Amino acid sequence: MQYPLRRCLQLICFISLFSLSLYLTQTAYSATYPNRPIRLIVPYPPGGQADQIARLLAEKLTEMTKQAVIVENKYGANGIIGTNFVVNSPADGYTVMILPSGVVAANSMLAKVPYDFGKDLYGVAGLASYPLVLVAHPKTKFTQVSQLIASAKANPDGLNYASGGAGGGAHLAAEAFKIETGTRITHIPYKGTGPAVMDTLSGQVSIMFASLPSVIQYIKAGKLNALAVTTKKRAALLPNVPTLSESGLLNFDISSWVGVVVPSATPGDIKSYLSNAISKIIQTPEFLESLRLEGGTSMPMNDKQFDEFVQQELVRWAKIVKESGAKIE
Repeated sequence: MQYPLRRCLQLICFISLFSLSLYLTQTAYSATYPNRPIRLIVPYPPGGQADQIARLLAEKLTEMTKQAVIVENKYGANGIIGTNFVVNSPADGYTVMILPSGVVAANSMLAKVPYDFGKDLYGVAGLASYPLVLVAHPKTKFTQVSQLIASAKANPDGLNYASGGAGGGAHLAAEAFKIETGTRITHIPYKGTGPAVMDTLSGQVSIMFASLPSVIQYIKAGKLNALAVTTKKRAALLPNVPTLSESGLLNFDISSWVGVVVPSATPGDIKSYLSNAISKIIQTPEFLESLRLEGGTSMPMNDKQFDEFVQQELVRWAKIVKESGAKIE
């Protein structure tokens, strides 16, 4: 009876010492973090919403950590190139990625993805959320969502909509709209938001779901009719424009959002460090004012909350993509 007991005690001691060693190693490692530059990867081109918020975040993180935070744009293949780079980078907290919602949404539309998004990446913090606005060319005579829906149902495939590219927020918001309303509207994808807005302005395209900064000047000038915004709450920059929920689509709530992720194997203490640091930054007056000018609001979520949110978004967009049949050609 003593031999098994001795073996059992030895095993308990070994496990305890191993756990203590692992804890001390991680604590010692994270206690010195960061002690060298951090790479902040943006999976989209320079100049866009994700890139702009990344540069502001990098500036503030540099001030806070006393280490350089360097923004690198690794874009292409609907976010695959940048995401795959991060997934295959060392999980040490020195390679961090800006995650735009479009990358999550497009994940279900891509035939081949060289990683398991839900398992290989971990969300450490939410940054910001932006509404989209549904606009129509004045020649359509649409001033309310109900008019658009009635026209689309009376003339299936008679209307078209523009987007800045397949798999982006404008594309998928429109596909979700079609599911909710039971309408058929033809997608016209462009290489970027700019050309899509220009053809909507010219009347070559009937409608578009667009980011506020890209169209607000044309709405105010009367060159585009703003029918509704896509979020549950009205947009501060367009207080007189109703939401789609107010317009009869009670469950419609889609926003373009941005957060931060790291490789899943990154030590827990470093995940918490980044989460806490970012949570402080997004509440600063400068950050909030920058978001306000873009029509956005801060999205305060800690690592556990944001990671759970990303997992939910993966499921939600997979369902929308399946129901709509949306594809990236």
